[in-house]
Amino acid sequence: MDAFHTDLGHEIAAVAARFVVEDGMDYAAAKRQAGQQMGLPARTPWPDNAAMEAAVREYIAIFCPEEQAVELQALRELALVWMDRLQAFTPHLGGAAWHGTATRHSDIHLHLFCDDPKAAELLLLNHRVGYEPGTGRGWRGEPVDALTLRARSDALGQWVLVHLLVHDTDALRGALKPDEQGRKPRGDARAVRALLVDAAAADKR
Repeated sequence: MDAFHTDLGHEIAAVAARFVVEDGMDYAAAKRQAGQQMGLPARTPWPDNAAMEAAVREYIAIFCPEEQAVELQALRELALVWMDRLQAFTPHLGGAAWHGTATRHSDIHLHLFCDDPKAAELLLLNHRVGYEPGTGRGWRGEPVDALTLRARSDALGQWVLVHLLVHDTDALRGALKPDEQGRKPRGDARAVRALLVDAAAADKR
């Protein structure tokens, strides 16, 4: 990619990052919105997800580092509540709440691993938890069953959408393979608790 398109990609990512952080858009929608705002043609080469994440982190660092840290902690704590409730399905947290870029506008994405794909749904029914069934995307882009519920975060003073993405138990190994940047793409409850401990220790420094 030449310098012009590289610079344009960075500019698009910077504009799109604001929509991600301030409005809770996903990367694809944010890039489209940025393209419209910038008057770019549909065939413009868009920045990839790595560039988008870098831009989001930069936006957070400049405009809302303290506020975002508090909101991220609240979302991770809420995620842990549901991970504990769903521990029978080996829940793993993914998405922005795991990678550290979530804000109060972000949803929580929990990956569940079940021998019986209906087991998680039955648990919600037995506990009279309201949810909406649907379809989500697995880490390979494949369609997976998704159950979406609303959970109250007292720390944020609002409701948060929690998406339960249901996978076969055998898919767990593939779910933990490092991503393109060599990072763990998602983590279990123990790993999420470790993130909270690390954040608390950092606040005391």
